[in-house]
Amino acid sequence: MAFALPACGLQPLYAGGGDGAVVRGLADIEVPAIEGRAGWLVRNALIDRLGTSGQGSARYRLDIVLDDQLEGLGLLTDETIGRERRTLRARYQLVDVASDTVLLDATAGSDAGIDVVSSEYATVAAEERALENLALEVADRIVTRLSLELREP
Repeated sequence: MAFALPACGLQPLYAGGGDGAVVRGLADIEVPAIEGRAGWLVRNALIDRLGTSGQGSARYRLDIVLDDQLEGLGLLTDETIGRERRTLRARYQLVDVASDTVLLDATAGSDAGIDVVSSEYATVAAEERALENLALEVADRIVTRLSLELREP
């Protein structure tokens, strides 16, 4: 079965391991600071996933603008909110630093449902945990798209 893959045109995304084009390209991306707590979480997740060393000048820059929304849903009979939805959207651009050319302009996002309970502390903790999970998911989606962009044709 493994011998059939090259014949059908499929190629592993991370072919070549640590010396492959995708891994080298991802490690050569600088991620500038992103505003807010959500930005801090997304940036840290991206740095972990990209394998960015932070040494020397990067070939690419990843500019990101986040939109973090928390909205109440599900009104109960006493006019209180019983459910919330947290949405995290990222608009990002991969920029070639040398030519200042935008190579990729895309969006990524995800959302999560949160139960509003009688304990305000528990609700706030659930909102924060949802943000942490969303930041990881958005970072994963961005890295997947960047990997597709940076692979060799």
